[in-house]
Amino acid sequence: MAPIKIFTDSTNDLNPHYLKENEIGVVPLYVVFGDDSYRDGVDITPEVLYRKVEQSGKLPKTAAPSPADFEKAFRPHIEQGCDIVYIGLSSEISSTYQNAVLTSDLFPEGRVTVIDSRNLATGIGILICKAVEAAKQGRSAAEIETLVKSFIPKVSTEFIIDTLDYLHKGGRCTSVQAFFGSLLKIRPVVQVKDGSMILTSKVRGKREKALEQLVDNALAFKHEMDPDVLFVTHSLAQEEAELVRARLLQETGVKRVEITETGCVISSHCGPQTVGIVFIKS
Repeated sequence: MAPIKIFTDSTNDLNPHYLKENEIGVVPLYVVFGDDSYRDGVDITPEVLYRKVEQSGKLPKTAAPSPADFEKAFRPHIEQGCDIVYIGLSSEISSTYQNAVLTSDLFPEGRVTVIDSRNLATGIGILICKAVEAAKQGRSAAEIETLVKSFIPKVSTEFIIDTLDYLHKGGRCTSVQAFFGSLLKIRPVVQVKDGSMILTSKVRGKREKALEQLVDNALAFKHEMDPDVLFVTHSLAQEEAELVRARLLQETGVKRVEITETGCVISSHCGPQTVGIVFIKS
């Protein structure tokens, strides 16, 4: 059986050390400001992105990797005899998945397995962790695909957006909604459902209240959580993420609660100070 090479895209949010340690290939998406194009996580960081948005008053455009980008990433490993399992951004959000599928057709059948995570950010990352463990156990690409797909509907991804500014700039709420949202300190609660981001509720008041609501929503499922790992993800909100992590460690039986930082593509839609919780329901 051929060795397995796990691939993903730059929205996965996993710690760079974990990606390197497990030799996970990453194909970056693009962040585009005017005529300037940057590879997510390679040429630009969230800090730089937010600075550019503040200076220009406009959000960047984002773009999927091309089939040529995927072929350039995949071909060396195929030629070395590896089979590839790629887990990427939801097909409801980006054409990244479709471009990976197009690329898979360039190789012999079964050499490249493309999985639609139906998720984003660390919702992809948590599936990659499952794929990595399966590969270490010597499972085939087909077996890893079956395993990962069994977990996809069980992934819970929910996050609190701190400001409506980025939703407004991105055309996802009106100027009036953004104005009154800021005035009333309204913070949207967003979940990933059926591969898309869905606004499920709004928390009014202090940021601490919103974070408490986020944790309480997760703890409602604490007896159903996969005991291996749970993620707290954030965009420039390290201190709050640490507080959320501490409470989840204290009040759940999960072995590891890891913190991840959201990349530029997802940050450009949510904005700074976003905090989320990701876990798998058993």
